[in-house]
Amino acid sequence: MKLWGGRFTKETNQLVHNFNESLSFDQKFYRQDIQGSIAHVKMLARQGILSREDEEAIINGLSGILDDIQEGRLAIGSGAEDIHSFVEETLTQRIGEAGKRLHTGRSRNDQVALDMKLYTRDQILELKELLHQLLKELLTIMEEHIDTFMPGFTHLQKAQPITLAHHVGAYFEMFSRDKSRLHDIWERMNYCPLGSGALAGTTYNLDRAYTAELLGFYGPTLNSMDSVADRDYLLELLSAMSIIAMHLSRFCEEIIIWNTNEYRFVEIDDSYSTGSSIMPQKKNPDIAELIRGKTGRVYGAMISLLTTMKGLPLAYNKDMQEDKELTFDAIDTVKGCIQLFTGMISTMTFRKDVMERSAKNGFTNATDAADYLVKHGVPFRDAHGIVGRLVLFCLDKGIALDDMTLEEFQAISPVFQEDIYEAISMKTCVEKRTTIGAPGQEAMKQVIQTYKKMLEEETGNDK
Repeated sequence: MKLWGGRFTKETNQLVHNFNESLSFDQKFYRQDIQGSIAHVKMLARQGILSREDEEAIINGLSGILDDIQEGRLAIGSGAEDIHSFVEETLTQRIGEAGKRLHTGRSRNDQVALDMKLYTRDQILELKELLHQLLKELLTIMEEHIDTFMPGFTHLQKAQPITLAHHVGAYFEMFSRDKSRLHDIWERMNYCPLGSGALAGTTYNLDRAYTAELLGFYGPTLNSMDSVADRDYLLELLSAMSIIAMHLSRFCEEIIIWNTNEYRFVEIDDSYSTGSSIMPQKKNPDIAELIRGKTGRVYGAMISLLTTMKGLPLAYNKDMQEDKELTFDAIDTVKGCIQLFTGMISTMTFRKDVMERSAKNGFTNATDAADYLVKHGVPFRDAHGIVGRLVLFCLDKGIALDDMTLEEFQAISPVFQEDIYEAISMKTCVEKRTTIGAPGQEAMKQVIQTYKKMLEEETGNDK
């Protein structure tokens, strides 16, 4: 029996029912639906709209339904239109007439708005915790590799020497911003829509502030039309998750490159790799590739919901039902990607020797050779040209700058002295970059301590 069936004289066409129903996916928030209903009933009883006997019967009935679903004693059947109908119908079957009073003073419009907000709040907290674990793993890598020298790149060309700690620190910053964005969304969305009715509130004397308090919201929403029509918080979440997926994808792209035979910077653990059905020598970075690939799926959810919302007049429209499958899939995808990525990098081996050798052979210390000349009185533009000639010489000989003899240095510029070797060593090139945010060891130690303190303060403090 449809909750709205009184107006109709014919049964819904089965195809229409199948097209219209949402139980197949909105059953995902059965717990939030029951949680919201219990708060609503407590408020109705407090306001004298429901009797205390009805309150007790309804709450006991709803609690029993929740327990039975969680313990597998009650299956969510396919006959109902949505999770709200299923819960209310099951409640009425169990407790009789009192169950029919559950829906007093509310609409499915504000009910579904509440359920989606409650579900989204919970998922944001889970996403933040997964990012927290990822940040801890990144920090562990940074602490272990503060003196692991490697080339830094621009345009995928070797540019200047850095450390692995410095490189990974860039991603620590990215994922920290992601966590902050999720916090902002939680703060902005944490207002309760229940009591808004279909779009114009209700004539019942509801205490919306009390309902909001029971459900952990900061307060009630202030416009009933916006309350049932708002999906901004989902668009914000999809946007934030798209950025998370993009950050994961960028790092995965680098890991895939680093894992190639040409680079050999890393070795991905067997537990996060797969092989080839025909080529026995292959060890493929499939997890990194799949995370990179699933980024497009998350982007698609965001674009789909933006497109769905762009032409909708106020207030509620059935189009909005499309928000759920898109958001549910994107959340599950991003959560899975973060977990797998964290596991992959925690088991990955970094080849320190190969990284340092690559930095040397890529002339990443060329800028430092130019700085050496400038410090000895050579104008920078002249120094730039001199070092360019050094690089050409090395390319012709197939050697690195460090491999040149002093005579070869001085043949191009007599300014060079024996201390040039110290000046262009990987250690010197990195260590003399001491400004905060640079890869030098002292600067990195300060940053690592800042990150460590931040994570410690956040532990157990997150909403």
